Amino acid sequence: MAAIQTIGRQPDRFMKILYHHRTRSKDGQNVHIEELIAALRRRGHEIIVVAPPVMEEAEFGSDAGAVSLLKSYLPKAFYELLEFGYGIVAYRRLKAAVKRHRPDVLYERYNLFLLSGVRLARRYGLPFLLEVNSPLLLERRKSDGIALEALASWTERTAWRAADHALPVTDCLADHLRAAGLDEAQIQVIPNGINLDRFDAANDGAKVRGDLNLIGKTVLGFTGFMRDWHGLERVIDVMADAPNRDELHFLVVGDGPARDALEVHAKARAIPDQVTVTGIVGRDDVADYVAAFDIALQPQVTDYASPLKLFEYMALGRAIVAPDQRNIREVLTDGGDALLFEPADNDAFTKAIRSLVADPAPRQSLGRGAMKTVQDRGFTWDANAARVESIFTSLLDKKDHE
Repeated sequence: MAAIQTIGRQPDRFMKILYHHRTRSKDGQNVHIEELIAALRRRGHEIIVVAPPVMEEAEFGSDAGAVSLLKSYLPKAFYELLEFGYGIVAYRRLKAAVKRHRPDVLYERYNLFLLSGVRLARRYGLPFLLEVNSPLLLERRKSDGIALEALASWTERTAWRAADHALPVTDCLADHLRAAGLDEAQIQVIPNGINLDRFDAANDGAKVRGDLNLIGKTVLGFTGFMRDWHGLERVIDVMADAPNRDELHFLVVGDGPARDALEVHAKARAIPDQVTVTGIVGRDDVADYVAAFDIALQPQVTDYASPLKLFEYMALGRAIVAPDQRNIREVLTDGGDALLFEPADNDAFTKAIRSLVADPAPRQSLGRGAMKTVQDRGFTWDANAARVESIFTSLLDKKDHE
């Protein structure tokens, strides 16, 4: 996706943007929310946030706490009715914000069973953008299951179709919107991004390497919430079978339900001391750990996702190994800014890692290519804010001439 020409200039008009979301977790979702809001404010816009309170005392990476507990104990159908009913509370908060602040536009982060933004935009005639990060009905079907299937499907289609523009994070995800009946002109793909002030390419990771006794090691790295589908055990197998296995170390920055299985597998393959799992790391410290990677890994990825970690790897100039699938190719180019491998081919995955372990020159070349891609294609939150602003400006101009 080419960078939009408005990225480098100041806006023609300043806006009051009503920003609505239903997220309480302090994780990647929260990063997206906070970074985009901050970037819009840097461009001079007033942002009025309507959302559930985030647990300020919680550490980065934690989930929604009481909400997750409630979900685990309540009957599924009852919990889903509560989700739908929350829309009444959210609508009242949005309505109060409109009366108090008189916003120009509405920006909402899509969530299942949530139609309060749709209702508000229709009632007050606000230009309405809907950020879509995943097909939540599909995800819920696969993970927890859905009790109120018809209601969930209706709310998802209604929310997507009602937006002036839906903003999926990948074109692969946009296919789900197209299948729901959205016109092509209604869809604007805006991938995730990076804050270059937080992820400075000059960071060499030396302190983390020293603290973790990784000096002289070739560090394979991964960041994020560890789940089974990330395929991290594949990395253990690559290391255990490598001829120079003693020189390798796997640094996992994060935590999650797949941690125990990963550590058990490392022990079974006789390399437990060559795997470090940091646990949850504060948001301001993540860059220090990623900078300690020699090779940054994305062993597996959902086929519609725009992984935040990829942009972190790119901004810090790490050599990336990732699956050769459509959503990844929307961001990375094989041989230019990453090595891509056939997702199901373990031999190809192994070959890609070994080639980069063997020679630092291609690692450096790929890292430089990744940093250049971030700049050339505007994969930053500031660029994304300019894209959002440009869309809103067009909608407001159209409204002014009606």
